[in-house]
Amino acid sequence: MAALLTAQPGHAQTVTRLDAVSAPQAVDSTTQTQDVTFRKDDGDRMTVPVRVSGTGPFRFVVDTGADRTVVSRQIVQRLRLRSGPVASLHSVTGVDQVGTALVDRIDLSTKRMNDVNAAVLEAEHMGADGILGTDSLKSQRVQFDFGRNLLSITPSRMAWRDEPGTIVVKAKRRSGRLIVTEAYANGRPITVVVDTGSDVSIGNAAMKAMLEHRRMLRQRGTIELMSVTGAKLSGEYTMLRQLELGGVTLTDLAVVFADAHTFAQMNLNDRPALLLGMNAIRAFDKVSIDFANKKLRVLLPTSSEKLITSQLAER
Repeated sequence: MAALLTAQPGHAQTVTRLDAVSAPQAVDSTTQTQDVTFRKDDGDRMTVPVRVSGTGPFRFVVDTGADRTVVSRQIVQRLRLRSGPVASLHSVTGVDQVGTALVDRIDLSTKRMNDVNAAVLEAEHMGADGILGTDSLKSQRVQFDFGRNLLSITPSRMAWRDEPGTIVVKAKRRSGRLIVTEAYANGRPITVVVDTGSDVSIGNAAMKAMLEHRRMLRQRGTIELMSVTGAKLSGEYTMLRQLELGGVTLTDLAVVFADAHTFAQMNLNDRPALLLGMNAIRAFDKVSIDFANKKLRVLLPTSSEKLITSQLAER
C-alpha cells in the first residue's frame, strides 16, 4: 500500500487523487445556503454523506481538484447501474480509459444532480465510496468550517459578509480549479492550485529546481503516491520553510515533489507550481472557495505556531 507523509514527519497516510474529465449538470444555483456535516477520512480529506439513486448515504470525498463526479464499482454493482461510454480519466500518474455509469440522481442533502454520467473506480483506491468534484460546485461558494465540521454550499451570486480576521485572496480558474498566482515559496513566486482531495501538498519539478538552485531545499526521503486508479508515483518529501498566500504565511509545511500528470494537464510543468493539499488547508479555522467569483477566503485561527499573518494590519 502506498504511504504518504502528511504534516508530521514519520506519520504515514494513504493518498488518493483525481483530476478528471467532462461534467454532468451543475447543482441548482437558486437555492439558499445548505450545511452538510463532514468528517475526516483515514487521511486528512473530508467526506460527506451522499445518496445515489435514492440509496445510501455513502461517503464521498469533497475534492476541489476533481472536475467530475465518481462512484465506486461496488455502488454500481449494488444498485445495478447501467454502463455508460468509456471516458478518459486524468490522475497524478497519467491518463487512463475507465468505464462510466449512468446515475439518475445524486443527492447531497437538498442539493441534487440529475442524469450523471459518473466515472467508475475501485473504492479501495479512492479510499471512499465516491468523489464529489467541482462539476457540481462551479456556480457555488463552498465553505469548510473545520471547527464545526460543516460544509456550507451557497450560490456565488448571494451577498457574503466576511467574519473578522478573514483574508481574501484573488484567484483564477482553470479547468474548473481555483488557482492562486500571488503565492510564494520561501520568498520565490509560485502558482498554487487549491486541492481538497489530496491530504498532502505536491510540488512540481520546476518548483523543486528553483528552491534547490537557491539552496532553500533539504530532502528528507523518497515516498510513493497512489492515484485513484491504483497506479503509483514516486516522490521526494521535505519541509517547506514558508508558503505565502496573499497576506498569510504557513510555516514548516510538508511537501512532496513528484512528476504529477496534473501539472502537465494544466500547462504548469514549466513554472514552479504547488497542489495545495489538506495538510495546508487545515491550518485555518475556515476556508471558503468561490468558484464563480474566483476568490479564496481563509479565516485565521486565534493562535497557531504554524501560521503567520504578514499583512493583516494593512487589511
